[in-house]
Amino acid sequence: MSTSEEVQHPADGESRPDSVTPPAGGDLVEVSRQSPVGRLAATVDRLSREVSKAQAEAEGRALIELAKGILVERLRCGPAQAARQLAELAGQAQVTLLEFSVDVINQAARDRMSEVTDAFLAATAAAADDAAAETAAAVRLRAAESGALAADDTQAVADALLEQALRPLGAAAVAIWAAGPDGSLTLAGSAGFSPAEAARWRYVPPEVATVARCGLTERDGQWFGSLSDTGLPSVGRHQHPDGGRVALPAGTGGRVHGVLEIAWPAPLAPQPPQVVRQLEALAELCAHTLETYTRAHGTGQEPRVLPDAAELMDLADGLHDPALVLVPHLDAAGNLVDFRIQHVNDRFLDPAGRPRAVVGGALLLEAYPMAAGESELFQRVERVYATGEPFRAQRMNLTALVDQVTLSAIADISVSRHGNAVLLIWRIEDETARLASLLQNAQRLGRIGGFEENLLTGEITWNGQLFDLYGRPESSVPVPLERLPAHAHPDDAVTIGRFLRTLMHHRRPASAAFRLARPDGVTRHIRVVAEPVLDTDGRLLLVRGAYQDISAQHWTEVALAATRDQLAHTEQQAHERNRLTLQLQHAIMPPAAAPLRLDGLQVAVRYRPAETEQLVGGDWYDVVVLPNRLVLLCVGDVAGHGIEAATSMVVLRNALRGLAVTGAGPGQLLSWLNIVAHHLTGGVTATAVCGLYDPSRRTLRWARAGHLPPVLVRERQASPLPLVKGMLLGAVPEAGYEEAEVQLAAEDTLLMYTDGLIERRDRSVEESLTQLLTTARSAPATLDHQLDRLLTYSRSDTDDDTCLVGVRLA
Repeated sequence: MSTSEEVQHPADGESRPDSVTPPAGGDLVEVSRQSPVGRLAATVDRLSREVSKAQAEAEGRALIELAKGILVERLRCGPAQAARQLAELAGQAQVTLLEFSVDVINQAARDRMSEVTDAFLAATAAAADDAAAETAAAVRLRAAESGALAADDTQAVADALLEQALRPLGAAAVAIWAAGPDGSLTLAGSAGFSPAEAARWRYVPPEVATVARCGLTERDGQWFGSLSDTGLPSVGRHQHPDGGRVALPAGTGGRVHGVLEIAWPAPLAPQPPQVVRQLEALAELCAHTLETYTRAHGTGQEPRVLPDAAELMDLADGLHDPALVLVPHLDAAGNLVDFRIQHVNDRFLDPAGRPRAVVGGALLLEAYPMAAGESELFQRVERVYATGEPFRAQRMNLTALVDQVTLSAIADISVSRHGNAVLLIWRIEDETARLASLLQNAQRLGRIGGFEENLLTGEITWNGQLFDLYGRPESSVPVPLERLPAHAHPDDAVTIGRFLRTLMHHRRPASAAFRLARPDGVTRHIRVVAEPVLDTDGRLLLVRGAYQDISAQHWTEVALAATRDQLAHTEQQAHERNRLTLQLQHAIMPPAAAPLRLDGLQVAVRYRPAETEQLVGGDWYDVVVLPNRLVLLCVGDVAGHGIEAATSMVVLRNALRGLAVTGAGPGQLLSWLNIVAHHLTGGVTATAVCGLYDPSRRTLRWARAGHLPPVLVRERQASPLPLVKGMLLGAVPEAGYEEAEVQLAAEDTLLMYTDGLIERRDRSVEESLTQLLTTARSAPATLDHQLDRLLTYSRSDTDDDTCLVGVRLA
């Protein structure tokens, strides 16, 4: 029996030799072993080795029992049968029971430690002599995990990590640091450093730059090839001055409880990803022990956990600045993925203008998805929650994304942790009020496609959904409101005209339902709502609102909604007589006609019915090519309203058409029309302008009967034609009418209209005509656009019918 066997088994009944042969000459050693002191030293040595062996066997038994439990679950058998099955499988694999148990655990768990085990084996395979060495390494790594999770003593965890997991990677020492709530660091356990060195580094005050602090503040930790190159102090810097250092944050559930610092005796080369993941997993193991360490050795400075953050909510409500109370939101694996906005105080002001109820209860990244972008607000909150160190910043950019509209605000930020909750305070600059108001009104009015149009500068802002609604790319120019009729169904022109008039002339909020004709041929039913923004002097500055696609609704609902929008202002006053009058008037005078192009002449007409059905009048127009190739142009207005005025208008319009076939001049035609008005219509009176345009000579002969003269627009100048004599129709049995002739030139525009376009109750005709001339001077590119513009910006307030005829020479 060997000497070691005799020392390890003192009570086995076997005799001991009187002397022990020393390895290198020594009766002195032999004498010392026979002395009482020598026998006591041998006993201590034996007991130490037995304790180590017992600890190893205990760790092995824990892993074997875990493997038995896995087989019980997999095989649906009892513990005894699982033990026999485990032993038989280990024998068939020709490995030890412990080694086979670790293999069963790794295959069953497939957890992070299993991945780390594979990475460790891959990293050490080149240095291993055989497969048995690799298997032993896997056993040591899983045993290190078992010991770390079971131990309350951080020092024991450090010893286990160094001996069983880190030494095979060449590490020489390890330190486990516990982070205090004030940012301080306490050495909770270490291995490989001398006791004196560990005692010197028992406590590191806050804000002292060390290697461990770098690992506390950086999410991915810090990897230093050589400690001497960093210039940072750290534990054991005299023992391994040129060795590599790694400092990794040890945290769970988004909270950093401390730092795992590992020292190498020589400079550290860049490590493969497998080794990096292994060390990160070991740091996570340390976090479980550090939680227990903090509770057992806390200094009393750790804020107590507020149940449901109730006290923090009361604190937030007492602040004068907007504040949010955030609580961590963990996934199924216990990892921090977001923060829940548990409470918003009364002073809360959302950068996007949303009410408190919309933001409260939502996840931070759902309510503010841009917080993870340039401002890094989410990362700041996450770091405060992890480390407990408060964060403050001035003039940070807060960005909210609502309905694909990006709104920014500048604010002063304060973030602090209180127990398991985070208090986020911001003070938003006043400049954000305009943006918040814009979005709030857009949401209130439409919540689908928001827009804002500056009528002074012409700047138009659309969001992405509005471009999609129109079927246009975002690189295209937004469509101004005054061009809306050009993108709608022709039958909806009257509805859109009323909408624009209410919004821009009466300066009141308005809405309309119409059919949008997209460039791709798709027609969508749209509801547009908008309201004006006035300055302090009552001038119109902005128009803002939203478009809503209502195509998906039932056709009956669409029809009812459209009818409600069109007839809401006249629903109580509707009468069958007025309905028949409108039908008659529209049958003779359609609201708009397609442009005419005749011999270098472009003609466009517009008819705007009265705002109120009870005021249905007798305004009329006509454009017709006569047999002699002259073009008859006329507008007229029968006095009065109702069915009598509408029927008299039909009589006069048709009579003039028939009389014009005779080839008479405009003065003679009005003279004959006066006889018709006086004798054949029951004595009605009317005003009219009649003109005959000769395409070959480009001349216009015209006459008037008590009507406003036409307006000639030439080279950005607008002026009425000189007056000619002629009383209104039907006043006397016979009357004569003076004629005039005007020579027209290329690009000239001639406007003929009824008084419903300019008449105001508080202004003279001369003042109203001056306003019309001012509007007509800014001639748009197309004649249709010019007529639409004149109707939209008309300042008439009599709510009367309006007829408008435009003639433009090519």
